[in-house]
Amino acid sequence: MSARPEDTRYPTGKSFAWGLQHVLTMYGGIIAPPLIIGSAAGLHAAELGMLVTAALFVSGCATLLQALGVPGFGSRLPLVQGVSFAGVATMVTLVTSGGGLPVVFGAVIASSLIGLLIAPLFAHIIRFFPPVVTGTVITVIGLSLMPVAARWAMGGNPHAPEWGSPGNIGLAALTLGMVLLFHRVGNAAIKRLAVLAAMVLGTLFAVAGGKTQFSGVLHGDVVALPGILSFGLPVFDVAAILSMTLIVLVLLTETTAGLIAIGDIVGTQVDGKRIASGLRADMLTSALAPLFNSFPQSAFAQNIGLVAITGIKSRYVVAAGGAILVLLGCLPVLGRIVAAVPAPVLGGAGVVLFGTVAASGIRTLAKVDYKENMNLVVVATAIAFGMIPIVMPTFYDRFPDWVRTIFHSGISAACVVAVLLNIVFNSVTAKVSVQESRSG
Repeated sequence: MSARPEDTRYPTGKSFAWGLQHVLTMYGGIIAPPLIIGSAAGLHAAELGMLVTAALFVSGCATLLQALGVPGFGSRLPLVQGVSFAGVATMVTLVTSGGGLPVVFGAVIASSLIGLLIAPLFAHIIRFFPPVVTGTVITVIGLSLMPVAARWAMGGNPHAPEWGSPGNIGLAALTLGMVLLFHRVGNAAIKRLAVLAAMVLGTLFAVAGGKTQFSGVLHGDVVALPGILSFGLPVFDVAAILSMTLIVLVLLTETTAGLIAIGDIVGTQVDGKRIASGLRADMLTSALAPLFNSFPQSAFAQNIGLVAITGIKSRYVVAAGGAILVLLGCLPVLGRIVAAVPAPVLGGAGVVLFGTVAASGIRTLAKVDYKENMNLVVVATAIAFGMIPIVMPTFYDRFPDWVRTIFHSGISAACVVAVLLNIVFNSVTAKVSVQESRSG
């Protein structure tokens, strides 16, 4: 029996270098939700810092569980976990409605436990994900991340005076150019470190140009262990729990899509049992996250692109990235160093990383048969639904909350539409046609 691609082991030094690439790729995305929610809760700087380090610590633990796995929990795939954006709007609403963070944490715990119970049900939907669906979803995952890369390239902060300046976009273009150059002229080792090397050089150019500095990295605690229930005991409010349960359904859908996508890119089998283990790990870490002052976890789509472009499919490399995240959560000084990497540098790398995810989806769609069936309509409609919240974020603002929750995420919208249309056109309609031909 041949070894699975994801079980490949590399020397420790290389694994941590490649793992650092994963951390840099997702760092901006992982700290944004706690900053948004904490700011809405009116927390001061020290408390915001506590939420950020907690997010890093919990995400590291969740990534280790997902990549390494224990019996019943963890897909054992190179999938990075992080604080999900999907529930940010709902949690901001809860935190500003009078209950504060304790209500949010209580709702996250209860809804995640509900998700843990229903995770095995989601494992049975694997049969509804043929290539026409998986290719569509993977493509939309990549396309939905492009606005993130664009915002990073423009500077990350729309209120900053340098937002969208030629200097910011030029720095992003320089970083992108170096990624492409390393892939064009480098050997196998350089290609695998191309993203990290381009980010390092891009950051050095930014320092030389006065666009970032590291003078403040030593200000603050060097070591700080995560606190336990630092904002009080969780409060379990029924309405808040119901709101977060809808978010959990979206998280389960998105993580299922992520598991299938990474399995397709790695070239390994992802069956119902593996999906169930991955979802249980997702929900378990989400339920435990509030104890450490953090929020729900889900698969980080941007890191799927890094696996695709580097060709490093080892789950142990991702686990090394998880270990780095745990260290960042306990050593704020390391977190401040990573945070000093300019957003345009991340944007330049993000363009090729996220584009690679979309290209992987297109590659899967190229294998689909479009003759004498409705596959073209399924792909076209699902991609369109996936792009709507990206090009017009206010499209569903006047719809009920549950509609906004499901369709505000382009990934979940494309996933739901692709699955439903595939069932209607390729399963139900096909069966009806067969029965009619037999009766005729």
